[in-house]
Amino acid sequence: MSADFLNQIPDGSILYVRPVGFVSARHADGAASFDYRQSGRRFTGFVLYARDGENRLHAGFVAAGQVGDIENTLGTEAAESVTKQLHFLSEAHSALDLANGKSLTFTRPLVMGVLNVTPDSFSDGGKFLDTNIAVRHARAMAAAGADIIDIGGESTRPGATPVWEGEEAERIVPVIQALSDEGVALSVDSRNAFVMEKAAGAGAHIINDVSALTHDPESLDLAARLGLPVVLMHAQGDPRTMQDDPVYDHALLDVYDYLAARIRACEVAGIERKNIIIDPGIGFGKRVVQDNLDLINGLLLFQTLGCPVLLGASRKRFIGAITGVETVGERLAGSLAAAIKAAELGANIVRVHDVRETAEAMKLIQASLDASAMDGL
Repeated sequence: MSADFLNQIPDGSILYVRPVGFVSARHADGAASFDYRQSGRRFTGFVLYARDGENRLHAGFVAAGQVGDIENTLGTEAAESVTKQLHFLSEAHSALDLANGKSLTFTRPLVMGVLNVTPDSFSDGGKFLDTNIAVRHARAMAAAGADIIDIGGESTRPGATPVWEGEEAERIVPVIQALSDEGVALSVDSRNAFVMEKAAGAGAHIINDVSALTHDPESLDLAARLGLPVVLMHAQGDPRTMQDDPVYDHALLDVYDYLAARIRACEVAGIERKNIIIDPGIGFGKRVVQDNLDLINGLLLFQTLGCPVLLGASRKRFIGAITGVETVGERLAGSLAAAIKAAELGANIVRVHDVRETAEAMKLIQASLDASAMDGL
């Protein structure tokens, strides 16, 4: 890092820390590296992004031994911001305590299996509308390695038409009831407070809201009252219009700022940060290739918010745009590549359609990370 870089950053700029240079703790000098979530890995520095009041972006590398230069050049407030982000990177994520007496731990990437009880979802619409078929599919995903089953009754694909809340609940509640005592974690994929409450009553353990608890004015207070863990996802616009012409100043940082604001709103409402999961919302109001790849490649940045990170890229349009595979159900290879990349870059949960294949890939990724952390050669 040159002093010139820090000197070019105007006072009051917003700072963002993106860790780079991961090594085994056995090879790292503690004074010249930072602990990463008590994982046996450390990082030797970070890219520091600074966004000033005129929305200009400054970026430069800061080595671990140069952190003190930030306070000397930018002042105490800037140094405190960086220190807070580094603290979140060093702390292991707390386990999620679920209503069934079990918990989810983040010592490895977890697999969330998608169960769309809808007629019009982009990948499997109509396949699982029948309750019995949906339950059998959920059980098959659990047997194949799913840690969480994400059950939704409203399609949120681009251009989707909203569903009446009563119908949405009627689709998913019987499925949740049938699965509630089977030991697998269940999340309800809904934007509507009425549906969230019905699902929780039926035995759902997690609320997964693509609107980050903004679509329904009652959802934030309800989530706080229910006390269930929540997934806050970023989306620009609503499903009907979100892909019309998404625009960002800096996609990665814009999404980060939005999620940071939603975390604060949840904390004010009484939801503890340890019960919040964040999702950058691949494909939800994003330019098909550029924005989605920016978010995946920058995924480690979101770990500085102190919440587990979920990524859902399975079978999505950007995979088809890159690979040329137009048939949604044939995008397994691209979906696995995206899940592997996400796990390597800090995703704690990957949301997928192809559970068995992804669960096997995650075992290899975790073994690789563990071996890297313990390697003494």
